[in-house]
Amino acid sequence: MKLIGFPSVKNKLGWPWTEATPPLPPTMPDGSPWPKISIVTPSFNQGQYIEETIRSVLLQGYPNLEYIIIDGGSTDGSVEIIKKYEPWLTYWVSEPDRGQSHAINKGWKKATGEIIAYLNSDDVYYPQSFKAVAENYSVEYSAIMGNLAFINSVSEHTGTSCKPIIPSSDRFDLSIVNPDQWLLPQASTFWTSATLEKAGKWVREDLHFTMDRELFYRSCKQGGIKVIEDTLAGFRIHGDNKSINQTMKMYHEDAKALRYSFDKDFRNNLYRIRNSRIWLARGHLFASNRSANRIPRIWHLFLSTILRPSQLFQKKHIKRILKAILPMQLILDIKKNSHE
Repeated sequence: MKLIGFPSVKNKLGWPWTEATPPLPPTMPDGSPWPKISIVTPSFNQGQYIEETIRSVLLQGYPNLEYIIIDGGSTDGSVEIIKKYEPWLTYWVSEPDRGQSHAINKGWKKATGEIIAYLNSDDVYYPQSFKAVAENYSVEYSAIMGNLAFINSVSEHTGTSCKPIIPSSDRFDLSIVNPDQWLLPQASTFWTSATLEKAGKWVREDLHFTMDRELFYRSCKQGGIKVIEDTLAGFRIHGDNKSINQTMKMYHEDAKALRYSFDKDFRNNLYRIRNSRIWLARGHLFASNRSANRIPRIWHLFLSTILRPSQLFQKKHIKRILKAILPMQLILDIKKNSHE
C-alpha cells in the first residue's frame, strides 16, 4: 500500500505517529503472495482515540490490506478524522446503526480477505503484527492469536502482556471448557476466512459485550488456534470502557452466549450450565470488590458463593467473606493479636 501524502500529526511521537513499519516486499519469502488481511473498525464517538487506531492499521507496511471503518454516526469529530485517511481506506461509512455488533457485521459483509479481524476504535495494533499473522496463516487454523498488551488513555503500557491460554491445539468445544482454563483475547485475534465461512461470518447482534466469546465457541469447533509469541495489539483501559462500566451486564451476557451452544448432549449442557454459573460468580465477585457500601458488597459476595460453592475451599475467598462481614475494628484487632 502506497502512503504518499499520508497525514502527519503534530505533538505526537513514536508508534504510530512518527514511526511506521517498513513496507514489506511484494511477495512472501517463498515467492507466494501475501494473504489479504481485512480489518474492520466499528466506531462511535471515539474521536479521542480513533486516529491512533487508524494509523496503527495503515502503517503496518502490509501490501495486501483491506481496511473498513463502520462509524455509527459520530458527532465528536470522528468523521473528520476518518476523512483524513479516506484515500487509504477500502470503505467507510458513518450512519446510525444498532450498535457495535451490527457495525462489525456490516463491515465483515464487505470483507474479502483470507484473514479477517476487527479492531475497536480505542485499541491499536503493534508494529509488524500483520507480518507475523501472515507468516503463520494456514486454513487449518480457525484463528491466529498473539499476546495482548494493556494500555491507558495516553497509550502507556500499563502491565505485562496477556498471553492466550488454549485448552487444545486442535479443534475443540470451548463452550464445555471451564472458563478458568482458557483465555482468548479478541483484539489480538485474526480469524481465517475459511473458518468463518463454516462457523458463520458474523457476530450475534443481541450480544453487546460477549459477541467475541460466542464467536469463539463457534469457530473453535472448526479448527485449532495458532498461538504466536508476538504481542499483536494493545487493549486500551479507560473510564469509558463499556465492559468496565457495565460489568454485571457483561457477565450475564457470558451466560447468555453459552446458551446458544446448547444441543442434545445432556452431559455437555451440564458443563455449559456450570460455566454459566462460573461467569456469573465472577461478575458478582467483581461487583463485590467494587462496592463502596457494605450491604451490596456482602450481597454480591453471597451470590458469588452460592453460584460457585467451590470458592469456599479457597483461603482468599474465606478472607473476603470475613473482611466483608466482620467490623473493621475487629479485623484490625485480630491482625494485631496474630503479630504479638
